[in-house]
Amino acid sequence: MPTPIWMRSARNAGTAVQLLRSAATALFFVAALGSVALAQPAVTVSPGSGHPTGMVEVGGTAFGPSEVVDLYFDTTDLALARTDTSGAFSRSLRIPKSAVPGGHTISAVGRKSGLNAQTTFVVRADWLEFRHGLYHHGLNPWENVLSVSSVGQMQLLWSADLGNSVPSSPAVANGVLYVGTGSGVCAIDTATGQSIWKSSTPSIYVYSSPAVANGVVYVGSFDNNLYALDAATGERIWSAATGGEIYSSPALANGVVYIGSEDGKLYAFDTVTGQQLWSAATGNQIQSSPAVANGVVYVGSVDDKLYAFQAATGQPIWNASTGNAVVSSPAVANGVVYVGSGDHNLYAFNAATGLQIWKAATGDQVNSSPAVANGVVYVGSDDNNLYAFNASTGQLLWTAATGSHIEDDSPAVANSVVYVGSDDYSVYAFNAVTGAKLWSATTGGVIYSSPIVVNGVVYAGSLDGHLYAFGLPPGSAAARAAKPPSRPDPATLRPDLTLSLEGQ
Repeated sequence: MPTPIWMRSARNAGTAVQLLRSAATALFFVAALGSVALAQPAVTVSPGSGHPTGMVEVGGTAFGPSEVVDLYFDTTDLALARTDTSGAFSRSLRIPKSAVPGGHTISAVGRKSGLNAQTTFVVRADWLEFRHGLYHHGLNPWENVLSVSSVGQMQLLWSADLGNSVPSSPAVANGVLYVGTGSGVCAIDTATGQSIWKSSTPSIYVYSSPAVANGVVYVGSFDNNLYALDAATGERIWSAATGGEIYSSPALANGVVYIGSEDGKLYAFDTVTGQQLWSAATGNQIQSSPAVANGVVYVGSVDDKLYAFQAATGQPIWNASTGNAVVSSPAVANGVVYVGSGDHNLYAFNAATGLQIWKAATGDQVNSSPAVANGVVYVGSDDNNLYAFNASTGQLLWTAATGSHIEDDSPAVANSVVYVGSDDYSVYAFNAVTGAKLWSATTGGVIYSSPIVVNGVVYAGSLDGHLYAFGLPPGSAAARAAKPPSRPDPATLRPDLTLSLEGQ
C-alpha cells in the first residue's frame, strides 16, 4: 500500500531537521577547531624588569599538554617547566648575574611540540636611596659593566646644567635620576641628561639625598620640611615639618620614612600620609643620615655620639660616645655599626649593645660615610685620603690619595672598584683590593655629592651646578660587550640536556 502523502511529507521534514542539526553540529566543531587553531603559545614574565640575580615568575599558555618546556634567557637554557593538561605552566627563574643592563629575551620552547613563544625582560639595577640601601653599605652588588679592567676607559657621557649647586647625592629609579640642588629637586633622564621636571617645592636649598619608592620621591630641605613628591611630575603629595634645617637623607622601611633634623631630633613619618609617628631627641644637631637594620634605627649626632633607637617606637636602646661630632652616616654589616667621627677616627660598635669593638685613626676628621664590601670598610678623610680597613679588626689595608679633602663625600663600591669625590673638583676610581688609582675626571667645582654607580654609569653632582654622567665610550669594544644580544630565533636555541625537573 502506498505511503500517504502527509506521512511522506512528515518523514521528509524530519530528515531535513536531522540534516540541519548535523550541519549545525559540524559548523560548531569547525568553529571550535578554528578557535583552537587561533590559540597561539604565549609567555609572560613578572615583574618585567629587575636586577641581575633577582627572581621572576615566568608563565606560559597554549603549549603541548603535559610536556617539558625549556626556558631560555637570551640563548642560555636556564631551567625546565612542565605544562599541565591545558598546556600552561608557571615557574620561578633567577636572572643571571652576568646579565648586562638593557632588554633581554626570555624564550619558552616545548621539547615535544616545538611550540615556542618569547617576551622581553629589562635588566635594570637601580640606586633608590642614599648609600644604596637601608644598611648604608654604599655597595651596588649588581654592577657588571664597569670593572677594574674597563673603568679606566670611562669618559664624560653628558653633564646637565641644573642652575644651582648640586650637593645632594643622586638616586636612580626606572631610568630617571633624582637629585637635590640649591633651589629644589630635579628629575633627569639618565640616557640623555635632559630635564624631566624641576620641583617648585621644596624651593630652598636641598642638601638631603632623595629616596624613591612606589612612585614617590622623599627628600629633606633647608626650610625644615620633609617632602613627598610625585616621581613622575614633581608635584607635592605632602610635606611634614621638623624643627630645623635638614641635611640628613631619608631612609624608607616598612611604610615609615626616617630622617634627622638640625633641631637634634630623629623623626619617623608615615610614607603615605606624612603623619608624624614619633620623634626621638639627641643632644645636638643631626646631620647624619639614619641606617635601619633589624628593627633598629642608627644615627649620629653633633653631640659626639652614635644612637640606636627602636624603629617602631623611637625608644632609645643605647648611645655610644666618640671624641667629636658624628656627621658621618652609619653603615651596618654583620652585627657591627661603622661610623666616622670628627676626632679623626673610624669606629666599629656592636650593633646590639653599642660596645666599641675597635677604632682606626685617619689623619683628619671623618665626615665621610663608610662603605662596606667583602670584609672591608672604605671611608674618606679630610686629610685628602681614602682609607680601607679590615672590617673585623680595623687593621689598615691601604690608603689612596686624592688632591684635596674628602669632606662630605662618601665612597661607593661596585664590582671591585671604589669611587669617591674630592674637594679638588674630581671624581676618582680606585682598585678596591689594592687601592691603585684606576681613573679620575675633573668637574667644575667642589664635589660634596657622593657618587653612585648604576647600570654602567657613574653619576655625581658638583657645586658648579652640574650633574655629571661618566661611562664607557659609545661604540668602544667594552661598550659593545656590555650590550644585550639581539632577540634569538627560537629555531636556533639548543636545549641543555643536563637540566632536570627535580624539585619543581
